[in-house]
Amino acid sequence: MKKKFKAESQRLLDLMINSIYTNKEIFLREIISNASDAIDKMCYLALTDKSVGMNRSDFEIILTLDKENRTLTVSDNGIGMNSEELEKNLGTIAFSGSKRFSEELEKAEKDKKGTASQSMADQVDIIGQFGVGFYSAFMVSDKVEVISKRYGEDKAYKWVSEGAGGYTIEEAERETQGTDVIMHIRQDGEEEDEYSKYMREYPIYKLVKKYSDYIRFPIKMLMPHPEIKEGSDPENPEFEEIYEYEVFNSMVPLWQRKRADVTKEEYEEFYKSTFQDDMKPLETITVSVEGIVSYDALLFIPEKLPDKYYSDDFSGGLQLYSSGVLIMDKCKDLLPEYFNFVKGVVDSPDLSLNISREMLQHDRQLRLIGQNLEKKIKAKLEEMRDKNREEYETFYKSFGRQLKLCALDDYGKHKDQLQDLLLFYSSTEEKLVTLAEYVERMKEDQEYIYYATGDSLEAVDKMPQTELLKDQGVEILYFTDSTDGFISDMFVKYKEKKFMSVIDGDFDFGDTKKKEEEADKTFKDTFEFIKESLGDKVDTVKATAKLKSHPVCLSTEGSITFEMEKYFTAVSPELGMKAKRILEFNVDHKAFLAIDRARIDDPDKAAKMCEILLDQALLIAGLPVEDPSKLTDMICEFF
Repeated sequence: MKKKFKAESQRLLDLMINSIYTNKEIFLREIISNASDAIDKMCYLALTDKSVGMNRSDFEIILTLDKENRTLTVSDNGIGMNSEELEKNLGTIAFSGSKRFSEELEKAEKDKKGTASQSMADQVDIIGQFGVGFYSAFMVSDKVEVISKRYGEDKAYKWVSEGAGGYTIEEAERETQGTDVIMHIRQDGEEEDEYSKYMREYPIYKLVKKYSDYIRFPIKMLMPHPEIKEGSDPENPEFEEIYEYEVFNSMVPLWQRKRADVTKEEYEEFYKSTFQDDMKPLETITVSVEGIVSYDALLFIPEKLPDKYYSDDFSGGLQLYSSGVLIMDKCKDLLPEYFNFVKGVVDSPDLSLNISREMLQHDRQLRLIGQNLEKKIKAKLEEMRDKNREEYETFYKSFGRQLKLCALDDYGKHKDQLQDLLLFYSSTEEKLVTLAEYVERMKEDQEYIYYATGDSLEAVDKMPQTELLKDQGVEILYFTDSTDGFISDMFVKYKEKKFMSVIDGDFDFGDTKKKEEEADKTFKDTFEFIKESLGDKVDTVKATAKLKSHPVCLSTEGSITFEMEKYFTAVSPELGMKAKRILEFNVDHKAFLAIDRARIDDPDKAAKMCEILLDQALLIAGLPVEDPSKLTDMICEFF
């Protein structure tokens, strides 16, 4: 007699198998997890009742493919179910026998000991918190049979259903306790449809390795092995397939083993095979925490950028396990954006899972794990920076841009967490240095952190504005990344030291301001002539004391720098963002003195000289010249 589901309606079952789960292949994970739960219960019984006569090594999960009848069977020798339990557990959608078992076990422990701390309920570690995982089998099956025999009872029973239409329960045959879940795999009518892969050994093997590799009991299946046929010609042998049972899962997660018991090579091989990287990780981080939230983590810092890292196609995150069962392949909530390059796994029995066991409810446990992992990652990076600079520079070459972008993002929201991890090239050290190292070497009376921006180290090093500082042994940081021009605005200062650009119109070093003010008065008429000749091509013309051998340079003032102008011109030219142009002259240079004389004797010649020097300053600053042909013509006139 066919019975209706108590949590009825085709709509409810359709919702579960079509909406709760987003990936059909997880059905095998769910059925195997249920089998593991049933064995856990039997293990507990064997521990408390010696008459059971079984130990942990006796338990296993067997997968069987019947290609002729198109069935996939998952068998266990766990606690099993009787008729009433089949009806209660499988006849009522969303009823969880595992959850009830865990609750009853914990209550019994409390009654016995007065506390549930470190109880057998914790050790049994039930995975099945919800009663819908079994029904994921209907995503790939048009019919499901469950044959089960409860431990200690004589009769076995068979539960059969083809979906929301209902189910039947009748007596059946099974020699020992345990359960067989027989899934009749769908067929769309085509010879090789989307379900046919579940009828092949290797795809099943891959699913077990992906989702259930760390189930604590062996998962076995007959696998084909080619062997030479007996009696065949040795020179031209014939082969036949011999089927032997193979254990698919490793059972003991690498991250649950003590670090001292795992070799560096084992960690490296795990990293390469799990995350498809042909290079070794730079560093490995192991974490094991017991407390309010217990978890194990195994993290890796890669050496190279993942494919498409700076594109919309990249998706970071850690693999998330609950009691050895893969829940999410990429859980982004466990890593801050600036550490999204870290790869690894986190395994916790204390997670609040949602009904499909695919995603997490955003809860306190997840936040606590994420916060702790962030601290561990930062500490490891700081250790690399301080104790193995060469390795850190290798890491920084790949991921320094990510750290810098995130430090600048949202008006420097994360700068305090990241600024000490950033590296910049130094004029005096001729290598990459940190901001802390720069400040530590500053001269006693030095007020600012001096920096220069440009397209390359060579271009910055040859900037006229750096010459004076370098001659006096003052260290300059070279900002050559396209985003570096934003650092002074977002950071403002570091350890109470403000940033000062060498091309800033307010640049001051020693008595440069005093010298410039005196020169502005002495050559007031000449500067007025130059401004009139150049018009709105420049905002200001003035004297500078920061040039030594060069005649002219461009500086700017305000919030927009030349590097910002170049950046926004490249990415958003429609904004028309432009920095102020301050044309500064070395009044001791012969080129300026020539203009000073020519403005009276030959004003036209002097005006052309002004334009040539402006274009020279633009080229040095890495800015475009308005009319290159005109520039070359004017230069030729002086020959």
